[in-house]
Amino acid sequence: MTIDDNDCVVRFENIGFRYGLGPEILRDISFTLAPGSLHFLTGSSGAGKSSLLKLIYLAAKPSRGLITLFGRDIATTPRRDLPALRRRVGVVFQEFRLLHHLSAFDNVALPLRVAGTRENDIRKHVAELLGWVGLENHMNARPTTLSGGQQQRVAIARAVIARPKLLLADEPTGNVDDRMALRLMHLFEELNKLGTTIVIATHNESLVKRLGRSCLRLEEGQLEIGASAPNRAAMAAASGAGGAAKQAVGAAAGRPRGHAV
Repeated sequence: MTIDDNDCVVRFENIGFRYGLGPEILRDISFTLAPGSLHFLTGSSGAGKSSLLKLIYLAAKPSRGLITLFGRDIATTPRRDLPALRRRVGVVFQEFRLLHHLSAFDNVALPLRVAGTRENDIRKHVAELLGWVGLENHMNARPTTLSGGQQQRVAIARAVIARPKLLLADEPTGNVDDRMALRLMHLFEELNKLGTTIVIATHNESLVKRLGRSCLRLEEGQLEIGASAPNRAAMAAASGAGGAAKQAVGAAAGRPRGHAV
């Protein structure tokens, strides 16, 4: 089955998921993510946030139900077509998954090199983005020499550098202070303004309230959909980061892309 790509980026219909023969940890999950939308995914520890993200980026298969990604029914999509779908998804992993034999610069540059981007453009865009996340003095550092927060920022830069059509971020601010967390959120917001659909899994309820976006909440394996009212004062106090974020993400604007909510 094929659905118009303009209709939805992700669609879950009555999804259930279990590990092995254990009980279902996700039950009757149904939602649609519209193109260009931004959502927070919240829930207590162990609620299934990471598992839900794995289902979206095709690292796991549901035990039942239908998943549609970019208009393609995943159950009937040939395996040879799945890598092309995955390349349209950027992922910020909770455990970073950086390549330790590569520098911070080369980790971030990897998606662009895979896409065949010219080396001069790679140097410009990667240096600008790493500078924006505060790592201009660590471009040549290997991941094992960086702190957890620094590795997290490298992982975020790698995920956004190629302007994916869908970005999934699993606790992207878990190892940074509040100021950097807001700065990274502005980066995501600017990427979202360029058309990327974004899902951010987080425990940071105050951050969710500050930004006031649609909220998907997992509780006891089931999904609740709602909206969080924005804290306008907090957003205004941090608005200075927005212009810089727009400039950092804007450098990528000329490159080609690698219940409704």
